[in-house]
Amino acid sequence: MTETDYRITSGSSDRLGAHPINGGVNFAVFSANAERIEICLFSPDGQRELQRLTLPDRLGDIWNGFIPSLPEGALYGLRTYGPFAPEQGHRFNPAKLLLDPYARRLSGRLIHDDALLGYVSNAAQADLSVDERDSAPFMPKCVVTPDQPPLPRGRRTPRDRVILYEAHPKGMTAANPAVAQTQQGKFSGLASDAVISHLQRLGITTLELLPVQAHADEAFLLRQSLSNYWGYNTMAFFAPEADYTAKGDPAEFRDMVARLHNAGIEVVIDVVYNHTAEGNELGPTLSFRGLDNASYYRLMPDNPRFYINDTGTGNTLNCTHPMVIRMVLDSLRYWVEIMGVDGFRFDLATVLGREPGGFAREGRFLTALRQDPVLANIRLIAEPWDVGPGGYQLGAFPPPFLEWNDRFRDTARGFWRGDGNIAQLAERMTGSAPIFDHSGRAPQASINFVTAHDGFTLADLTAYDRKHNEANHEGNRDGHNDNLSDNMGHEGPTGDDAINQARARRRRNMLATLMLSQGTPMLLGGDEIANSQDGNNNAYCQDNRIGWIGWENADDALASFTARLTALRHAHPVLHQRRFLHSSDLPDGKRDLVWHLPDGAEPTDADWQNPTLRTLGLELRMASDMPGRDAWRDEVAFIVVNGSEDPARMQLPDPEGRVWMRVLDTDAPFAQDRHESGPSAQVAANSIAVFMPEGDPA
Repeated sequence: MTETDYRITSGSSDRLGAHPINGGVNFAVFSANAERIEICLFSPDGQRELQRLTLPDRLGDIWNGFIPSLPEGALYGLRTYGPFAPEQGHRFNPAKLLLDPYARRLSGRLIHDDALLGYVSNAAQADLSVDERDSAPFMPKCVVTPDQPPLPRGRRTPRDRVILYEAHPKGMTAANPAVAQTQQGKFSGLASDAVISHLQRLGITTLELLPVQAHADEAFLLRQSLSNYWGYNTMAFFAPEADYTAKGDPAEFRDMVARLHNAGIEVVIDVVYNHTAEGNELGPTLSFRGLDNASYYRLMPDNPRFYINDTGTGNTLNCTHPMVIRMVLDSLRYWVEIMGVDGFRFDLATVLGREPGGFAREGRFLTALRQDPVLANIRLIAEPWDVGPGGYQLGAFPPPFLEWNDRFRDTARGFWRGDGNIAQLAERMTGSAPIFDHSGRAPQASINFVTAHDGFTLADLTAYDRKHNEANHEGNRDGHNDNLSDNMGHEGPTGDDAINQARARRRRNMLATLMLSQGTPMLLGGDEIANSQDGNNNAYCQDNRIGWIGWENADDALASFTARLTALRHAHPVLHQRRFLHSSDLPDGKRDLVWHLPDGAEPTDADWQNPTLRTLGLELRMASDMPGRDAWRDEVAFIVVNGSEDPARMQLPDPEGRVWMRVLDTDAPFAQDRHESGPSAQVAANSIAVFMPEGDPA
């Protein structure tokens, strides 16, 4: 951009943000309480402010202007004028350069400095003071970005066939020697041949990425040479995180999505619309606080100087305000239509449904989202809790939301550790119907997982009794203390073969529980190769080999077993049914769900309440929708879970003239399918076995 003196004229309020049009750029910015808004233009290196132009027009609460001849690629920021009255919820300060909430690309990095604060940090009641230092030298700049054509949508995976793989956009490839060095830790690395081949081997249909939107590191982490590695600290909802690109170009994300789509893999991104990187009243002024604090954030009704903190991060986005709803929906549509994503996982999603009286499944934002013609039919996944009053809302989200089911996680971990009885596991393996079977929801509403980014990896779950978060520099006080983990006799790595074999079996059992359960399974990236974080169960700040997947120590045998599990699930619809199972009659008079004790009898109420019951068989059937087929014969499976310390002799159901085949056994993970010659089968201690009649279609 040349150092031209630009002029500004009235523009259009139709589209928020900066959009090249008619030989110039149209700017539109929302603020209900500002008195004046300026567009600040910068030199190409972002170091010098060249000109300030006041937006001359206002339609309602949208300020707008048009700058003729301003080129694509121009760098800019915003400054706002208005009352600085924290007791009334207003924190305008024109000394602070602000990011455009609709910026689609950022240039430069956020440099932490006290000049980012809107107040004098060492003043008494600091946040009531005004800091007049210019923050521009420490702020990234917005880039005028040309509009891109919509990215063609990928092929949608049927809901019952989805297998999610949660991964960090950098950590997935940062230490992967099979990925070119220039692509390691980048979006392009996620779309490399090596990663695509690995995901296809595992039978993954949907890659779920931790936050990819531009985020900020907290100052206290930088002072300790750490960073907000996970990225749950968003400062720009439309811009991809530049660190995951080679040249800062958003097209790199689009290219990644297109390549994954060509490989038949969907992309879901984790989004954080519950809070922003500005924190509480003592946080920096980066964008929303300076543009219109009272509109963008939920403030304490009796003292708007302070923020409602239902997120535990200092502030809570006001998702009941019409213009905040519009911004979030515009952002979601941008990521779907222009960037090509197939869905979203909403962090602390209860916030999105909060109304003045608490969580409401028919609240303003959730209702607007569900009726949106672009967004209503994509994958919507809720983390169904926040830290505010009544924040735990598992099962309460409306269709078509899927929900992270932490009860599945805890039940599976506890059962294989030896806690609880098998009745709880039975409920989880059949889709957690008491939680989700309402409002026309399907079993897929339950996102089943044993591990996720937040907590122990699968390998660490079987190697550590206690968290080891010393590297986070918080005195090991952070992270969960109750992990339902088990070191199997030794804390951490060991050379004891017996312990290592027991750990390997435990991992296989938990993976088998995950993939053989009704619902939508989610695998944590790296668990399939026994990736360890050295016992750190809160690696949010570890942008290093603790947080990255350690491919150099990959357990390929476990990866092969995982691939075998997913192949079995994909091949047999009876293992991923589209409706809940309630021991209902099928067309042939058989029931879709029958539980078996080892002697073949069905459990009584007393059996279900028996805490010592650790062995159970699950007979699954489904009616085929293929005309002319003997439906139940085509779709039947018998799953035996033996959580006891002793082998079990399990009576097999009547195969009606056919022979049962043992098609999976966690005690013999690579054994070939074999016939069962008698009416019963031996199942090893602490193992799962799967039987199917010979001749079932693959």
